[in-house]
Amino acid sequence: MEITPLKRSILAEPPSFWRMVGPSIILLGLGLGIGELILWPYLTANYGLGIIWGAVAGITGQWFINLEISRYTLVTGESVFVGLARKLGKIIPLWFIVSTIVPWMWPGIVLAGARLFTVGMGWGNAETVGVVVLLVIGMILSLGPVLYGTQEKLEKILLICGLPFVLGLAWWLSTKNGVTNLALGLIGKGEDYWFFPVGLQVSAFLGAIVFSGAGGNLNLGQSQNIKEKGYGMGHGSGRITSLLTGKNEEIRLTGKDFEINSGSLKVFFKWWKLSNLEQGLIFWMTGVIAMISLSLLAYETIYHKTGGLKGVDFVIAEAEIIGHYTSQIIGKIFLVVLGLMLFATQLSVLGTTGKILAENWAILNFEKFESKKLPKYFYRLLWGQIGLMLLVLALGFKEPLQLVLVSAVLNAWTMVIYSVLILWLNSTALHPKLRPAAWRKVVIAGMIIFLSVFGILTLSQTWGG
Repeated sequence: MEITPLKRSILAEPPSFWRMVGPSIILLGLGLGIGELILWPYLTANYGLGIIWGAVAGITGQWFINLEISRYTLVTGESVFVGLARKLGKIIPLWFIVSTIVPWMWPGIVLAGARLFTVGMGWGNAETVGVVVLLVIGMILSLGPVLYGTQEKLEKILLICGLPFVLGLAWWLSTKNGVTNLALGLIGKGEDYWFFPVGLQVSAFLGAIVFSGAGGNLNLGQSQNIKEKGYGMGHGSGRITSLLTGKNEEIRLTGKDFEINSGSLKVFFKWWKLSNLEQGLIFWMTGVIAMISLSLLAYETIYHKTGGLKGVDFVIAEAEIIGHYTSQIIGKIFLVVLGLMLFATQLSVLGTTGKILAENWAILNFEKFESKKLPKYFYRLLWGQIGLMLLVLALGFKEPLQLVLVSAVLNAWTMVIYSVLILWLNSTALHPKLRPAAWRKVVIAGMIIFLSVFGILTLSQTWGG
């Protein structure tokens, strides 16, 4: 497979920080669902705050991985999928198609949201609501004029409306004892253990680490998002628009490069600094605050009180105690808000996986690629994914937490593989002055080892049990 070479162009000066904000909002929204709302509170409810260090470690590792994903696109204006296909051929799009479909075909996120939403509202069947929400998500993504713009706007609404409520509630109900244990947990000190409690459910811990950020191949969507936002050499590459309501844009898969000199390097490092800041403030800092706050809320309400509860029922028990401490209506609103946040996460997941699948399908058929075909690929694959999720439901796979854990374990291994590939790509395809520093490589290597070890332990615990 021969891909068009990079074209020489000029690296423009970056805009102000606030005009660059956007890609990390989508990234945060992808992580805000399962990791922050479900898995870390679930672990805290069962094992206390001594494991919360893992949340910070998980999102920090993914922050560094995401920055390396961004680096390649900043320099070349093309996605990492195209960059890797240049080096390894058709095996790359085939791998990313399979490794995106299989881990994300499980409708755990939307089912968890439907379960919380229906209980909060006091009516409705969770499975029926889940089906309806999937269909509504498909319609929203199909009718929004510009796909990237639709995702960014909806995630901004989520952050502005939903997050302040749940964070305010968490700190309102906090106690001195809880805050003290949270501080100790950040350095790995539990009530009677360091770092790992006896009897830890390894699959849940691995899943929480993976979903501390976007998780799995969703992190790779950052490459497409910054390209569509016009970061670096991605300016003017085109965006996917609705077949029904959008204006067609010329979409370019392959990128551009720039002459390496003191002036262009100065401009690049301005982009790099702003990219680090955008991801650091929005994705990393907001994500950390959300995870530790919601875990603190779980600790204050249901720690040691989850016996006999299955799946996401611990969140419902948490809401009942919140209602007891405040008022019943606050507890109900808490469930409805969490349900809506999970629905928004599912929307961003489908939007991101659809773009990943569409671009890799286009790369697989690069010789026949035409710009107008990419939106068609996206919408066919979007509805194909929704159909696959509905099939999973029809086959009887309906326990939200178990579906989430299956997805998390699969996504852990995809992260190991692509982290190695991205590190190799940036260390070989980019000019030496633009490659990652040695200390960044060490951080990412540590994340790769961490995920690999816990992935093996999860398989061992599963087969041994």
